[in-house]
Amino acid sequence: MNALRTTALLAGLTVLLVLVGKLLGGTGGMAIALVLAAAMNLGSYWFSDRMVLKMHGARAVTEADAPKLYGVVRDLAQRAGLPMPAVYIMESDTPNAFATGRNPSHAAVAATSGLLRMMTREELRGVLAHELAHVRHRDTLISALAATFAGAIAMIANMAQWAMLFGGLRGNQNDNGGPGLIGGLATMILAPLAATMIQMAVSRSREFGADKGGAEISGNPMGLASALRKLEQANHASPMESATRNPATAHMFIVNPLAGVSIGKLFSTHPPTAERIARLEAMAGSHPM
Repeated sequence: MNALRTTALLAGLTVLLVLVGKLLGGTGGMAIALVLAAAMNLGSYWFSDRMVLKMHGARAVTEADAPKLYGVVRDLAQRAGLPMPAVYIMESDTPNAFATGRNPSHAAVAATSGLLRMMTREELRGVLAHELAHVRHRDTLISALAATFAGAIAMIANMAQWAMLFGGLRGNQNDNGGPGLIGGLATMILAPLAATMIQMAVSRSREFGADKGGAEISGNPMGLASALRKLEQANHASPMESATRNPATAHMFIVNPLAGVSIGKLFSTHPPTAERIARLEAMAGSHPM
């Protein structure tokens, strides 16, 4: 099922990118977009995880570097029946975390330094168990692919904006049969919206599943519920700096790292945190662990 979803996502994103290329550059733009999409399909499968980790300045750590983090990940991976993932730390005071990798054998879990300082051990276990649930559910490849394509679409929209500012798009139609000025305006408006919709479609439904799976792996739904409260408050007060530079990756984190950015509230990449907490509390009440 996940293989089918991944194929469908890649096909949909390819079509979207080609349509944006046609809007922006007509037949020539469509051809360039098709070549770009083909290269991205191949490259994002193999390298999207490394690209996302680099975007957020994540550094790999060993057990000697971060014994608490490494030890919790190792224990939870064993409980989940997963291979030990690579462990990364992002230097940020804002607590957050994400998982990435094309499959469980090539997975990575990244946590901010702020997460390690703010969370109790049970809360940290809840957060990391949530991320390992994404790995077990094989959500990480889809999330990384969506981040890569959403970033590319946003970049094309920025290019359209600069082209219009400097007179690169004139009139209602360009030499290649493209819509020119109208296409540029449509790209500027619709491309970022499409990128956000992609992130929403990929992330929102999977977060509930990862919360449930994480609670089962850690054996403590209330640990994750408590962590989500702290995460929501902290990310609202101080959005992650690296996420503001790379908003296309926002859907990958356990909570929206741009919660405090007003534009991010219009189309949230995550379900309401209060609803997530309520489900975890109900889970703890009906199935004591």
